[in-house]
Amino acid sequence: MSDPKQPSVRTAHSRALRRLTLFLKPYRRTFYILIFLTFLLGALTPLQPYLIQITIDDYILKGNYKGLVRMTSVLILLLTSMSVAQYYQIYLSDWLGQHVIRDIRIQLYTYILKLRTQFLNKTPVGRLVTLSISDTETLANVFSEGMAALIGDLLQILLIVVLMCYINWRLALLSLSTLPLIAIATYVFKNKIRHAFKAVRSIVDQLNAFVQERIMGMSMVQIFGREQRELAQFKVFNKRHQNASIKAAQYYAFYFPLLSTINAVSISLLIGYGAKGAIDGLFTVGELVAFLMYVNLLFRPLHFIADRFNTLQMGIVSMDRIMSLLGNGQQVGNSGTYIPKRLQGNIVFQNVWFAYQEEDYVLKDISFQVGAHESLAIVGKTGAGKSTIVHLLERLYDASKGVITIDGVNIQAYTLQALRAHVGLVPQDFLLFSGTIYDNITLGDSNIGRERVIEAAQLIGIHDFILKLPGGYSYSVMEGGLALSVGQRQLLAFARVLVYNPRIIILDEATASVDTESERLIQEATTMLMKDRTCIIIAHRLATIQHADQILVLKQGKIQEVGDHSSLLAQGGYYTALYQAT
Repeated sequence: MSDPKQPSVRTAHSRALRRLTLFLKPYRRTFYILIFLTFLLGALTPLQPYLIQITIDDYILKGNYKGLVRMTSVLILLLTSMSVAQYYQIYLSDWLGQHVIRDIRIQLYTYILKLRTQFLNKTPVGRLVTLSISDTETLANVFSEGMAALIGDLLQILLIVVLMCYINWRLALLSLSTLPLIAIATYVFKNKIRHAFKAVRSIVDQLNAFVQERIMGMSMVQIFGREQRELAQFKVFNKRHQNASIKAAQYYAFYFPLLSTINAVSISLLIGYGAKGAIDGLFTVGELVAFLMYVNLLFRPLHFIADRFNTLQMGIVSMDRIMSLLGNGQQVGNSGTYIPKRLQGNIVFQNVWFAYQEEDYVLKDISFQVGAHESLAIVGKTGAGKSTIVHLLERLYDASKGVITIDGVNIQAYTLQALRAHVGLVPQDFLLFSGTIYDNITLGDSNIGRERVIEAAQLIGIHDFILKLPGGYSYSVMEGGLALSVGQRQLLAFARVLVYNPRIIILDEATASVDTESERLIQEATTMLMKDRTCIIIAHRLATIQHADQILVLKQGKIQEVGDHSSLLAQGGYYTALYQAT
């Protein structure tokens, strides 16, 4: 039994279709022109058999040469008009589709940029890639091959039926006698292909996520000799995709030959009955020829309608999937309006609790204060909650309970841009994007001049190293910065923070993965950076934080001890045990 709280498939599809039409609003004029052209084509196409019937009966059989020339001119004009209208219809359909999916992709990517880190950590990257690329591309087909074309096909069918009944109702009934079979076949095909397409899209999600993760972790796969196992698992996903795609193809393979068979039956009935009627004088030759053309014209859009409807169904399914992301409520709240002209950097955590999942708290009643221009070191074993504290400060996550303030203002009152502009992070795992060293330091910010970048690099001590690279600051690093060592990437992270000149600096295990020389450079840069700035340092190696103004000792999400290095050692407690262990 379905959950009454869950919307039905029809309701969900209706909502998806309404959401899809909302994206048409900026292009209403183009859409109206497209609909007009579609109606024009739908109206002109059925006129061909009717004009040919008149030409045969009234001019050819009666030997009226002047009338034949006139009707031929009319047919040429008709076909020319249809060709011009079809050109603009195809062009505007594609133009509209590309503009709409551009807008959808921008909205989707804008939403992804604001997603909570917690949601991103749980969602396979391949699924988001599929939504941003494949699903939006499917929506383009809705406009280029689906929506307007479906309207034109339906109009064309309606006009064909009207003209058939007008010309000869007996032949019309005979020609349309197979329509109930077509209606049943189309209804069954529509439902089957929708479910098949959903299955294909689901497998594509899984396949993309699998390939993305394995490529990113290929070094681990190779180091542990898991190539054959990963290949076997890939083959399983690939086989599922193959089976789902073949199942969809089977429906096509059955449906379209069935329509062709029904079409052949209609033509056979028409020829058998119509030819005898023409001989007996019940029908004219022109009427018989016109009806043979009408049957073919009728079945052509009927063939296409199933395909158009399938395209529309695929578009609705894709829009459903996109809406499920856009409506998931997983964006970081950005209702704050406070934009400080200058930040002092006084940080206060007051009774802060945080859980990644429900009531499983990883931070429990955390309270501390870091004065402006002071340094705080946070230490503890892995999983104690050190990185979580700085993630809360940057609002990558929001506290479950409690309040965090900077300069006496709740961080949720700040705009996200203003808050993060004043908080610089050097993470343990530093990411470089594909591009030049200069672009990776500035992150593409054109307001940051080259002199400022060079100055930051000189302060960090990597300017000479950069100049030795081919192209210097224009040296192109590979994806993830694999062309550089871990220490070099970490030093670039410091340069990036320096050029943005934040008032609060967070060093999250910043020297954990660097060699002795790089660590020396970083320590010198850190000492310089800490002057007139608030600094939070997370470190396993306690020897690197002995000069911190205050040290916060965490154990299982709780504050165990607080003090400076000397006073904590004098206590002989948990900090002393950690210090001796390192």
